Amino acid sequence: MKRLLIVALICSYCLVSNAQRGWEVGGWGGVSYYFGDLNTSLDLSKPGLALGLIGRYNFNNRICLKFSANYGSISANDADSDNIYERARNLSFQSIIVDGTAQLEFNFLPYTHGSRDEFYTPYLFAGLSAFYFNPQAEYEGALVNLRDLGTEGQFRGEEYYSIQGALAYGGGFKVDLSYEWSINVEISGRRLFSDYLDDVSGTYADKDDLDAFRGADAVALSDRSITIDGVNDTQIGEVGRQRGNSKTNDSYVMIGVGLVYYFGDIRCPPYSR
Repeated sequence: MKRLLIVALICSYCLVSNAQRGWEVGGWGGVSYYFGDLNTSLDLSKPGLALGLIGRYNFNNRICLKFSANYGSISANDADSDNIYERARNLSFQSIIVDGTAQLEFNFLPYTHGSRDEFYTPYLFAGLSAFYFNPQAEYEGALVNLRDLGTEGQFRGEEYYSIQGALAYGGGFKVDLSYEWSINVEISGRRLFSDYLDDVSGTYADKDDLDAFRGADAVALSDRSITIDGVNDTQIGEVGRQRGNSKTNDSYVMIGVGLVYYFGDIRCPPYSR
């Protein structure tokens, strides 16, 4: 009887202290945005579709480890820029993004599934991502893979990798619908280890070399500059002239709402004799 009383007291303490552990799985949908050399003004007028899958392990009511697989579409066009020199540069791109992310989450408030008092919390997270991308541009009525053309003078075999890494960071808000189901609203950024998400980073390449090693399409897509009043008549695409800003890597953001199912429970610490 004494032992049963001790176990009951321990379990009561678990319930009070919300020693909650377990997995959550679900999906989310929303929008994605690109920021980089072709969107220096942080324009948010052209969101792309984004969606993904979530798997989260709750260590307790404060700390979680979340894994996700995500898809997004991004695009940008110099023609939409407020900067007259960027409009004269006249570059554009679009790409899909597929990423896998692992992140550690911290709940600002104690969060316990099924609790009447601790059923919601804002949270922050940080982690790492690996992502795939493939920048393309429309040329003569078709989409062309820009990486394959070495538009900034990359030799064959020295193109930037289409799989790269990134820092993942952001925050959100989660709230229970029931013991099992919850809604997560989240904004998640990626600070990339690459500046070629948009195929723009350095300087204009020598067009004769491009033509010799890559062909006419590479020449045409490396320099698409146009004449605009107010811009120096000197051609923008001179060899060695700045094409992008290599000092600042690109980034993208995904914003979404997720529906998540909880498989865990509230556990008591092990009782030892």
